[in-house]
Amino acid sequence: MLKLYGTPPTRALRVVWLLNELGLEHELHPVDLMQDEHHQQNFLSLNPAAKVPVLVDGDLVLTESAAIQLYLAEKYPQAGFIPETLEDRAQMYRWMFFLVTEVEQPLWRIARHTFVYPDEKRIPQDVELARQECLEMIEVLERHMSEREFMVGDRLSVADFNAAYTLDWANTEEMLAGAPRLRDYLKAMYARPTAPPTIAEAFAAMESSG
Repeated sequence: MLKLYGTPPTRALRVVWLLNELGLEHELHPVDLMQDEHHQQNFLSLNPAAKVPVLVDGDLVLTESAAIQLYLAEKYPQAGFIPETLEDRAQMYRWMFFLVTEVEQPLWRIARHTFVYPDEKRIPQDVELARQECLEMIEVLERHMSEREFMVGDRLSVADFNAAYTLDWANTEEMLAGAPRLRDYLKAMYARPTAPPTIAEAFAAMESSG
């Protein structure tokens, strides 16, 4: 049985989406970051970096949400989420790396300096810089998707499931106002029956349960 450690609205949602799409049974092990469970020794033995998600598949322990997505897609090739041609696979890697480095990282900087860090460590100026950097990269992605249905090629790939979560994050920060194609793309992705909760929905669920 696959085991996934992590709790929405974290990047664990990326992995949940792939697990849903592939129809794979799995055990979800919540990790309460607010209670510092990611720094407890039993979790650090899985990921010394104290980050979620973590996937355990038999003897394999894998961290980093994008790496886990790629692993699952390659292990279950019948779903067709890994492009067949070398050229399309190269483009898939390109856009996944673009998403996690050029879009996700400024979003994470915003999060750190608005609610993750204690007040004395927050730098408001970095929030503005990160926001501008993220908007510039979203514009690049908007142009890429202007006449496309999918991130790469003519069918869904791992890059789409990675992009949907990342763009949902950007949307929660109200960064898609000038990106109508990305808004439509995001809406279509989350209309899939296998889609996990959005980040906003996951936060709402946390608040209601608390």
